[in-house]
Amino acid sequence: MTETKQEFNLVKFLTKYAMVIALAVVFVLFSALTKGTLLSPQNMTNLMLQNGYVLVMACGMLLCILTGGNIDLSVGSVVCVVGGIAAVMVTNMHLPAIPVILLCLVIGLLVGVWQGYWIGYVRIPPFITTLGGMFIFRGIGRLVLNSKTVAIQDPTFLNIFTAYIKIPGLDDGKIKLSPLIVGAAAAAWVILSTVKNRRDRAKKGYRQNSAFGDFVKAGLIAALVLWYCWQLSQYRGISVMLVWVLAICLIYNFITAKTAFGRYFYAVGGNEKATKLSGINTDKIYFIAYANMGLLAGLCGLLCAARVGSVNGSTGTSFEMDAIGSCFIGGASAYGGSGTVGGVVIGALLLGVINMGMSIMGLGDAWQYVIKGGVLLLAVIFDVVTSRKSGSK
Repeated sequence: MTETKQEFNLVKFLTKYAMVIALAVVFVLFSALTKGTLLSPQNMTNLMLQNGYVLVMACGMLLCILTGGNIDLSVGSVVCVVGGIAAVMVTNMHLPAIPVILLCLVIGLLVGVWQGYWIGYVRIPPFITTLGGMFIFRGIGRLVLNSKTVAIQDPTFLNIFTAYIKIPGLDDGKIKLSPLIVGAAAAAWVILSTVKNRRDRAKKGYRQNSAFGDFVKAGLIAALVLWYCWQLSQYRGISVMLVWVLAICLIYNFITAKTAFGRYFYAVGGNEKATKLSGINTDKIYFIAYANMGLLAGLCGLLCAARVGSVNGSTGTSFEMDAIGSCFIGGASAYGGSGTVGGVVIGALLLGVINMGMSIMGLGDAWQYVIKGGVLLLAVIFDVVTSRKSGSK
């Protein structure tokens, strides 16, 4: 009896943390293949910067997927439109950066509202609505840019998204101290929050995991945070883009995990009819999911424009696939109703490590597409098979 229970727990553990284990394996594999180059401070900094847009878009895509496995195919084109408008207004029209940024965010939101209306209230299938949007907004983006590449050199615009934080007295030397301080504070918060959560659950009489398991998990997370911050301290410190990405991930993790509103998205994906009977306006949930996606796609357009320093008619191509892939690889169910922001981060990092590792090795885009497609297919197969075995679908 005891042996059977241990085997079952092991299988359950491997199933729950399959993508975390896969991310660790991929890190070790490419670190060995690149002879440690992958883990250099510069590459570890670039890993987050190059995948920042994926993480931001994936947070919005997660809400769409939660509503029933729905996706938004237009986000890459919205990135092109918003980035193009920003580039033209800042470079060609010489308008101040901050009003342009605010206007572009509003434009992204309006695009999301437009698509959310058709999906939520008219009930046009999301695939058809966003497929049409993909073509429409790509065309509008190219019209705005006049089929040219427009560079962005405005220092205010670039610094808002791509500058590195430099605190006098802390970041003047070769080793930047501010990342170490932030890392120590974050690691301490991880440990203390684990202690607090266990204490609160114990007071309320809730069932909880073993203390050993919880503190080992917290310790590993804290150690990874400290290690990553040490890597940042050896390069250029903390990037403003990293702050943007972390802020978005933390906000959406709070919404989906800690608020009743966030649970509505899970409820709609789990059983829409039952959710509607419980008094929740499911049309409004669909509308909000896609309006929110438009806003985040607009933000990604600004992040991408600032990081690359220019925008053209091909900007944002296949971005939607990276966002969708990050969600599914990170554990979001293809049927909807299941997925977390933490999983999205793992999925995006997994794709990012694969891209960076193969780039360092000199492999072409063709192999990157093959590997990413294979990883995505395996993740969805894993989800479907485990769902059937558990009888949830």
